[in-house]
Amino acid sequence: MAETIQFELNGKKVEMPLEKGQTLLWALRTHFKLTGTKYGCGEGYCGACTVLMNNEAVRSCGIRMEEVAGKKITTIEGLAKNGELHPVQQAFVDHDALQCGYCTPGMIMNAVGLLAKTPHPTREQIVEGMEDNLCRCGAHVRIIDAIESAAKAM
Repeated sequence: MAETIQFELNGKKVEMPLEKGQTLLWALRTHFKLTGTKYGCGEGYCGACTVLMNNEAVRSCGIRMEEVAGKKITTIEGLAKNGELHPVQQAFVDHDALQCGYCTPGMIMNAVGLLAKTPHPTREQIVEGMEDNLCRCGAHVRIIDAIESAAKAM
């Protein structure tokens, strides 16, 4: 009999067969069809695959499914509530803090994790907290502005 894993995904209890060595990123994208979490470098450096695990920002490409059992996972698809964008999502829209959009889900998830730890960050803390999420389009200034705005709104 195949071993299964249970955890909470975007507020719902879920279960799936455990495949040894499978990463959270691939389980999200293939098993649960949640493609907002992007594959970037596959090494945990770029941040495109960032999700929240127990409200902390983590790189899903480096998290093995064995580590997810019993945890609470939130993806970009799980942030909006009752048809309303999360304040960080709304701030990204308001500040045009995206261009191609590929890094945006990971940026937003990292920002949500940052604001959970530091609700009233300085600009320097935002820059430092977002430093490891890469944007090839160069929207960093607008991203920082959006996070500052979201912190005030929250």
